[in-house]
Amino acid sequence: MLIILVFSFLVSTVIATDKDSALPRLNDTKATKAFIDSAEVVVIGFLEGEESHGFKELVAAAKRVDSVPVAICTVKEVWADYSLSSDAITIFRKADEAQENLVLAEAKNLDADGLVNFITINEVRYVTEYNQVTAVGLFNSKVKSHLLLFANRGTKEFSELKKKLQTLAPEFTGKFLFVVINGAVKSNSRSLSYFGLKSQGLPRVGIYDGDSDMKWLLPEGEISPERVQEFCQSFLRGELKDVKQAGAEPKTEL
Repeated sequence: MLIILVFSFLVSTVIATDKDSALPRLNDTKATKAFIDSAEVVVIGFLEGEESHGFKELVAAAKRVDSVPVAICTVKEVWADYSLSSDAITIFRKADEAQENLVLAEAKNLDADGLVNFITINEVRYVTEYNQVTAVGLFNSKVKSHLLLFANRGTKEFSELKKKLQTLAPEFTGKFLFVVINGAVKSNSRSLSYFGLKSQGLPRVGIYDGDSDMKWLLPEGEISPERVQEFCQSFLRGELKDVKQAGAEPKTEL
């Protein structure tokens, strides 16, 4: 009897583990909206079922990208709410209110590695750390204005200032992407020099506008949420257009 009980426990544990590892299912519009609102970046597989092209690949990718919640929606009435008519894997981002669709009928050589790459590239958050991978998502975003924090990772200012930006960024959803550039990384030296900056002169804050290809620096001093907020508002009001650009000549700034 004891052997039977132990065996039953082991079987039930395996079943529970398999069940717990399954991706959440979204069965109506309310559940889908709640899931999208639950995190800065989420992924939903709008798929007909477990036999659909991309289902197994998405499950495998989800295990490797644990920073992004992933769910499945098989209810086509819900698909219509997001202008989808065929199977797709979609990323929803709060930072720029974006919906990035990977239409599976157009993805012939789909695999888990490709999905991990798709998710990672498009993982733009309220505050995104700049690197070669995130750069693709940042510059493909419909939001072309970037608030940039130049700071050296490992310093006290780096983590403190990043936290300050995280509290401020939601106010500028759809207007700015907030980006942290680690000045201690050699590969980012080009970004610093573009603003006329050097690693030893950080932290600094700047704005880059992709539409006009113009850039400005916040004057040296305390980098407070209030100063950064006013800096962003000045840009949105058009008050920086006639201000001398950063990096135009030595020590050029607001």
